[in-house]
Order: sequence, then structure tokens, then C-alpha cells
Amino acid sequence: MRIASWHWGGRDHVGTISACGRELTPLAVPDASRGALPLIQALVRGEPLPSPSGARLPVDVVTLRAPLPKPLRSLFCAGRNYRAHAAELATTVFRDSPPKQDEWPIVFGKLPECVVGPYDDVRLPGSAVSTQIDYESELAVVIGRGGRDIPRSRAMDHVFGYTIVNDVTARDVQVRHQQWDLGKSFDTFCPMGPCIVSADELNGGDTRVRGWVTVKGGNPELRQDAHTRDLIFDIPTLIETCSRGITLYPGDVIATGSPAGVGMGFNPPKWLHSGDVVRIEIDGIGAIENRFV
Repeated sequence: MRIASWHWGGRDHVGTISACGRELTPLAVPDASRGALPLIQALVRGEPLPSPSGARLPVDVVTLRAPLPKPLRSLFCAGRNYRAHAAELATTVFRDSPPKQDEWPIVFGKLPECVVGPYDDVRLPGSAVSTQIDYESELAVVIGRGGRDIPRSRAMDHVFGYTIVNDVTARDVQVRHQQWDLGKSFDTFCPMGPCIVSADELNGGDTRVRGWVTVKGGNPELRQDAHTRDLIFDIPTLIETCSRGITLYPGDVIATGSPAGVGMGFNPPKWLHSGDVVRIEIDGIGAIENRFV
């Protein structure tokens, strides 16, 4: 099952998207402004899939929203979770704080208000705030059944599905404050979508993540290309870690980390500027594409 959220006819809608990605079926979901969240909560309670609330629509005539435009709370995010990405950051300002890669994941938060749609613009801050804006292509896990202190051996029972996020980052702000939340949480800094693919249709532990950057006036450049089987801390480990002493709820989001190829990893760095476009594609889910303005 693929769940999408969209705006059409002056209203917000939630429903399913066909496997080909070209047709939408609206469902009778209460409070569609919350996107797929009420639907996930209902399905986890054991309620049946709601009935269609209208005719099928072509995707081309609607405005796709983030499938979770108003997440329940901050997103859980894993940092430096691919070895090649950790290695490229070891040549940057992070050289003095190498991660203990085989001990514990790095986990930080990203405010829910920074989420935007899969094709929305990302707003660059003024130069007085940040001049080092970066991209990070990531698979995100959407929690289904909640729980606390979830053991790794049962963690996948708690996965509802998967989506795509771009963990946009103001690197200079991230370094300046010696923590990551502020530099990760600017308004519009979390494009998400285009849908949520249920766990029975996608093996999140073995799929391909790619990211392209098109510099204004140029051609797309493939900068990130990896498989989630190369994660340092796999999805069950991340769920186990995030749920230690913290209750996870249906609709919570865990971003699994970025592959190598971020702008900061180049010499000199390749920061994003107005007019640049970032496209992220994950096999089995689809793609998001956002212009930076």
C-alpha cells in the first residue's frame, strides 16, 4: 500500500496511490490536514481501511503534500550512519569529533514544523544567518505500532512503512552551536514524500538511495548513491535505540542517515544556492525534487 496526501479542489485529501504512481484514490479520513497520521493511527488500532470518498484522480492534477505534513513531534534522525559519509566528514570541521561508529548511533531531532512537500521550494536563510546550506538524501522509517524499550529482535514489527526525506542542514549553524537541532530545523528544511510505502511492499534494509544536484543553469549531477544495507546501524538497531526509555508512537519518523556525497564533503565544499535543485530517489518509493530559493 502507498499512502499519499494532497491538495485539490480547495481541500486537503489523504488516500492511496497506485503502484505506477499515476493515480490517487481519496479515502474518508478525518482531519486530512494531518495527512496520513490519522489513517496510520486507525490502521494500527485494527480498524479497516476507510472507504473511498471520491473518484480516482491523476497525480498530475493535484498538489502533493508531505505524507506527514504535521508530524506528531520532532523527527528522530541518525547522523553519520554510512561509513563512507562518516569518512568524508572526518576531513571537515568534524575531524575533531569522530563518531564511535561501532558503539552507539548519533541521534538528533528535527522540528516537525520544518517539514514541507515533495516538490515544494526550500527557503534559503539570509546570509547573516547561514551561508553553508547542505543536502542529505535519506530513507525515513514511519513507525506503526508504538512501544518503549523495543528489542532489536522485534523492532520490524513496529514499522508501518517508509518515505523519503531531505535532511537539509545549515552546516555553519550546526558547527557554531556544537549541536545539531538548530542547523537542521530551519523552516522548510525537511522535504518529505512523495508517499509512504508500507513495510510489506518494501525492504527498507536493502534499497538504493540516490541524490542529484542541479546547479542553476547546469545539468543534474549524481552526488549520492548507496544502499541501505550499508548502514552502520540498521533499522532495527535505530528503533531499539530511539525507544530506550522513550515511547514511540504511530506516525513517528526515524530518518536513517545520509550516504556520502554531501556538499560539505567536497574540497572546496559545494553549498546550495538560490536556483539549485535537489532530487532524491529511493528504489521502491519514488522521488522528491525541491528547488532552493
